[in-house]
Amino acid sequence: MSSIGRAMDEGRGAVLVLVVALGVSVVSGVSLLNHPMDAETTGVALAFGVFIALGEVLRINLPGDGETAPIGAAAALAFAMLGSVGDRTPHITIADVVVVTAIGGLVGALPHVVADRPLGLDVIARRVLVVGFVALLFRPFYTQVYLPSQEHPVAVLGQMTTKGLALVMVAVVLAAGLFDAALAALVRADRDRAPYVPSLRSELGSLVGLGSAIGATGVLIALAARVMQLWAIPVFVVPLLLTQFSIRRYAGIRQTYAQTIRSLSRVTEVGGYTETGHSRRVTELSLGVGRELGMSDSELVDLEYAALMHDLGQLSLTDPIPGGATVMAAPDEQRHIAEMGAEVIRQTGVLNRVAAIVERQADPYRRPHETVDETLPLASRIIKAANAYDDLVGDSRESVRRLEALERLRLSMAYDYDPRVVNSLARVVGRNQRLGL
Repeated sequence: MSSIGRAMDEGRGAVLVLVVALGVSVVSGVSLLNHPMDAETTGVALAFGVFIALGEVLRINLPGDGETAPIGAAAALAFAMLGSVGDRTPHITIADVVVVTAIGGLVGALPHVVADRPLGLDVIARRVLVVGFVALLFRPFYTQVYLPSQEHPVAVLGQMTTKGLALVMVAVVLAAGLFDAALAALVRADRDRAPYVPSLRSELGSLVGLGSAIGATGVLIALAARVMQLWAIPVFVVPLLLTQFSIRRYAGIRQTYAQTIRSLSRVTEVGGYTETGHSRRVTELSLGVGRELGMSDSELVDLEYAALMHDLGQLSLTDPIPGGATVMAAPDEQRHIAEMGAEVIRQTGVLNRVAAIVERQADPYRRPHETVDETLPLASRIIKAANAYDDLVGDSRESVRRLEALERLRLSMAYDYDPRVVNSLARVVGRNQRLGL
């Protein structure tokens, strides 16, 4: 296994990103001290640095517990690809880009420290590395290919048009998006204690949304600065700012929604139908399996809600199941609990996908003499296995008890449990055990 692979498995992805970003920033700082910016470049760098810092101050929490600073990221990208500002062409180096981005990010993070909020070093570190990557690709091209073609139109390459320059910028931004997704997957795998490849798939899927807006804004600012000078920054940042406010409102609504569902999930515990902490443990195990199997962010949200409310149907029972362990109940009773829980969830009018998952959580992976039931949602298969495991183990941390529960699930893989889900669950349990969870 490679060193990066070991770092990801042992939960050191975020630390790796931080260390590399710090090293790049220190090297760039030393280079800048030896070759300081001229007055013209310093003024331009200061303007972009202000917006990078402002973007960090206004950073937002994304659904799924991620963080981003769209304005800061767009300003940093624009500075890395900046050409002319009016009739001036500032001499911007790779070191200039890295240092301005790092200082702007740290200055913008100070208000968060004062307000006792997370510093967000992983977000700043990723931005430094991504912008440095953009500068590494673009600055040599601009100074060695584009500018000479403007000064010598009869050169072999001919004179590159603004359209050609824009296409190069777009290609660089696309490459930067892939690089950023790779770094974000490192941090995500560390945060969620999940394998790297499924985390990477999730991050690549998110590039289409806000990432596209950030990249397009960076390109527009860099191109428009030739005509609008530094006024291009606030003009093109305003639409991104409005989008950011919309995302902030959506994230707040979703957080409130999730908190309501978590509270609802505890009804069975308060009523004595299930053990304390059961729904939380089943949810954590289910999400771990879902991430490892490469479920998308939206699928993980449905899985989380369904896992939290998977036992609501027990409220319809006249006599509670001892310990709330539905794995001990008869198949018909398990299906009744699942159907009643789904009916309650459908009454909300907005959680139909979640209701469908809960309704089929008691269904077997396949029935005797039949093929695999392809209509059975993966989320339902995951909850069925995670619920059975927690019914057998509870909050015990005894290794023997965990192994016995997993062995019991494996013995039922022919019909009841999806082998792929059980094997993934075993890996999640083993990883949690190594971490002392």
